[in-house]
Amino acid sequence: MQLKKKILLCVTNDISYDQRMQRIGESLFRAGYEVELIGRLLPNSKPVDTAFPFKTTRLKCTFNKGKLFYIEYNIRLLLYLVKQNFDAICAVDFDTLLAAKVATGLQNKILVFDAHEHFTEVPEVTNRPFTKWIWHKLGKLLVPYAKLCYTVGPQLADILSKTYHHHFKFIMNVPAVTKQTSEPVNSAENFAASPKIILYQGALNESRGLEQSILAMHQITNAQLLIAGEGDLSASLRELVQTEKLSDKVIFLGYLTPTELKKYTQKAAVGLNLLEPVGLSYYYSLANKYFDYMQAGVPCVCANFPEYQHINQQYACSVLTDCEVTAIASAINNLLNNWEQYEQLSKNCLKASEAFNWAIEEQKLIDYYRQVI
Repeated sequence: MQLKKKILLCVTNDISYDQRMQRIGESLFRAGYEVELIGRLLPNSKPVDTAFPFKTTRLKCTFNKGKLFYIEYNIRLLLYLVKQNFDAICAVDFDTLLAAKVATGLQNKILVFDAHEHFTEVPEVTNRPFTKWIWHKLGKLLVPYAKLCYTVGPQLADILSKTYHHHFKFIMNVPAVTKQTSEPVNSAENFAASPKIILYQGALNESRGLEQSILAMHQITNAQLLIAGEGDLSASLRELVQTEKLSDKVIFLGYLTPTELKKYTQKAAVGLNLLEPVGLSYYYSLANKYFDYMQAGVPCVCANFPEYQHINQQYACSVLTDCEVTAIASAINNLLNNWEQYEQLSKNCLKASEAFNWAIEEQKLIDYYRQVI
């Protein structure tokens, strides 16, 4: 009997909320690989879903942010990896790449690299020249060792291929299709609800249009903004809501598991996927939340960036706008006050979800891995 090939997937985040890595882990497991997803244990981490068919491991750190965190986590990760038997390690982003490269090098095994973003072009890095230089040099040094590299979208794959002189493929952050109907899921009820739900899901980090979206609620009536997630701006955004006296119109939901989040998505009238044009990573992004809204038939107010423009030209499933308070308020109000436009966009979302779903991306993923393992 042939033993299964074992793949270790390494991230720095809390795996309880990482939908992309959960999908990848399940797909590789179903394809016949032994899979272990390794992430971080945070002070407020919830228990990992026991329904996952693959093994999960979480490493606890003393430091949870900054340079000391990255150093500590890579040391802890490396000490864990060198004790394991495996056939390949997939490093997710530059912050796990060093430990993964050393571990695969010591055992002469396969290194895979999954770039969830253009790491040196995220807002937290791109405006810090020395930090950016360090990460860029690390990438230039280590990426060529990977037998397989992939990222989240076609244009970002082209940019990363040129930057690191190593070919990148792409696996989009699309959900698994669970229900397809000829009519949008609960769209009429969502549109008629009082107050209507405007949903943001994702990390509460800089340049994601969160401050602007909160301030836009002054100009939007009969609606509540629900914010699902936490991040670097958690405290300052809550303070902004208090200062602006918007506590009745802006609700923070905190961290939600993918299952919990899906329930809110299906009840939302509008989804938000707004970004400021800060760095190439955001400019060429294709966010998980964008496709989650799409599958639920929820029209999205979205950043007017190239990848979203390309999809909208084909399916007209979102409203593209600049990340500015008045523009955001206008886009949301126009959508919530025009049932005919809303209904058409909602139908277009479900049509688009037939083309952008995990069944397609999963087969690409498995084909990629089978070529190298």
